[in-house]
Formats: sequence, C-alpha cells, structure tokens
Amino acid sequence: MSEALTFLMSYETLRAVWWLFLGVLLIGFAVTGGYDLGVGALLRVVARDDDERRVLLNAIGPTWEGNQVWFILGGGAIFAAYPLIYAAAFSGFFVALILVLFALILRPVGFDYRSKLPQPRWRDAWDWCLFIGGFVPALVFGVAFGNLLQGVPFHYDEALRVRYEGGFFGLLNPFGLLVGVVSLSMLVMQGAAFLLIKTTGVIRARAQRWLGIAVATFCVSFVLAGIWVAWGIEGYRIVTFAGGDAHSNPLAKTVERAAGAWFDNYRALPLLWAIPSLAVIGALAAWRVAPARPGIGFVLSSIATACTVLTAGVAMFPFMMPSSLQPSHSLTAWDATSSLLTLRWMFWMTVLFLPLILLYTSWVFRVMRGPVHVEHVRGSDAHY
Repeated sequence: MSEALTFLMSYETLRAVWWLFLGVLLIGFAVTGGYDLGVGALLRVVARDDDERRVLLNAIGPTWEGNQVWFILGGGAIFAAYPLIYAAAFSGFFVALILVLFALILRPVGFDYRSKLPQPRWRDAWDWCLFIGGFVPALVFGVAFGNLLQGVPFHYDEALRVRYEGGFFGLLNPFGLLVGVVSLSMLVMQGAAFLLIKTTGVIRARAQRWLGIAVATFCVSFVLAGIWVAWGIEGYRIVTFAGGDAHSNPLAKTVERAAGAWFDNYRALPLLWAIPSLAVIGALAAWRVAPARPGIGFVLSSIATACTVLTAGVAMFPFMMPSSLQPSHSLTAWDATSSLLTLRWMFWMTVLFLPLILLYTSWVFRVMRGPVHVEHVRGSDAHY
C-alpha cells in the first residue's frame, strides 16, 4: 500500500492525474453546461412566443447555475495546477475570454430580469441576450480549441516572461471557425436532446428537427476537422525533455513540428480510435433513439460530447498550449504545473469534493425530472 501511495503521490503521476482531472471538469461542463448553452442558442428558433420561451427557460432554470460550477472549477484548476498555462492563455485569448465572460454575464441577468415586466419588447430584448449568452460561448470555446491545435503565437523571453504576438482577429482563421462550428453544433445537439426530455407537443417536435440538423452539422464538421488535422496542420512532438518528475521549466525541452504528429498517440495505441468513432456513432444514435427514448438519447448525446472533448485531449497529450513561434516553448502537462506540494493538496481536495458535486448534481436532476408544460408557466409568477 505504501509503495502504491508513493507512486500515486509522485510528481510525474500527479501531473498525469491532474491532466485527467482537468479533462473530467471540461467534459462535465460540456455535458451539463453544454445543454443549457445549447438551449440558449435554440431559444429563438424552437420557441415561437412568450409562453414557449418560458417553457425552455424553466426547463433549464433549476440546473443552469449549478452547471456553471464545472466551468468555474475548470478555470480554478488551471489557475492552481497550471499557472503557466493560465498566464499564457489570458495573454493570448484575453479578448476572446472577455467576450465569453460578457456573454455569460447576460445569462443570470436575463433569467432574473426577463419576466420582471410583461411588455413584449422588454422580454424580446432579454431573449436576445439569453440567445447571445448561449451562442457566443459555444462558438468561442471551439474557436479556442481550434487555435490550440494550430499552435498559439507566444514565446518566453530570457526572464521567462510570456510574450504573445497575435491578436483577436487572428483567432478567427478558417480552421478555428470550423472547430467553432463543431463546438456549436455539438452543444446545440446536447441542448436539443435535453429538450426532448423536458418538453412536449409542438416545442418537442421543433427540438427534434433541430436535433437532426445539429447532428448532421456536427458529424460533417467533426470529420472535416479530423481530415484537416491529418492533412493540413502540423502537430507537435517532444524530442527531448527533462522528465516527468523534473521542476516545471517550459524551456527545458526540444519540440518538433511534423505533419500527422497529432495522431502519434492514436498510432501508439490504436484502441484510442474508439474515442472519435464513438463521438460520431453516439451523435447518430442519439438522433435515431431520442424521439422514442429521450433519456437514452440524451445519454448518447452526452457520450458523443464527452468523446469529442477526449478526441482533442488525447491527440494533443501531453501538449496543452503549443507555441507556433517557438515550438520548444510549448506548455505541456510535464512542465507547466505548480509545485509537487500544491498538486498533492489539490488532489486530496478534489478526491473529497468532486464526488459531492456529482452526488448533488445527480440529486438535482432526479428531483427536477419530468417535462415542463406550457400550462405550468402560463400566468404563473412562480416561474421564469
């Protein structure tokens, strides 16, 4: 037991564990926060009048705030476990992150203020705010991942100060926008699958149509992005580095860029090809199953969403923020972490609190299960 604990608490192992923890947090947000972002993006097209939009808002109303915990935990994990990545990301993606922040701020304000007044223009304006709060983050998250796969234009100077040489509009390149479409369609798929559980009648029928549109868009864009990565983008590969248990120093390694390098992990372990395959299969299965078995359809959509995030993570591992200017300055899971003591303390805190979050989330979903009907919200001041 002591030998196993010593191995688990080693610097190299904890670095790998925290890469997994971060992946769990990102997947948790994509699955739970993803469906309420997707519902926000569908607000103007699935619901056609005030009562119908109130149905959608009350479908996600009991859970959307709790879903943001995954996003906050992810940001906190990057800040505490990967401070170099946190610093470099907020330099390189500052405008994009501020844009996401402003869009997310519209969500709680929109939920709280939309129904304060009965005037149609008032409510319509807040509906647009809620749409922006769902659409913009879903798109920008994908654009950010697309730029990570291409490499971010940053480097370190002799004093280990990060220097970013790009700009916001440089992020809006064709591949970045394509991955943005992957992200947007994936979360719209997740939102539509959730609405098939929580709505009835004409609203459910529209959600079903948009589920088909989202699945088709997701599958096509996901496959196109994979082909683009294989044939049009150079990946990154570590040639030499100080080792997984060395002190964090992003300059203590050599890195090369090579065509097809993002597929090295898949070549080394062919079983990993099951992950992107399940992303496509899960999406198609969700489209087929959800109309008759919406609960199973949502699970299948969630599997597709989780596997999409894993596909990118596995391809890039151990890289987390590659540098397009100085590839050897890229940040990886081995050389961008906090100290060993910090990772140990955070590990035990995560082991203690993450199960509580999962139990609480499961309990909330169980208590709030069941569809929302127009009759529930029409003329009721107790609902959004």
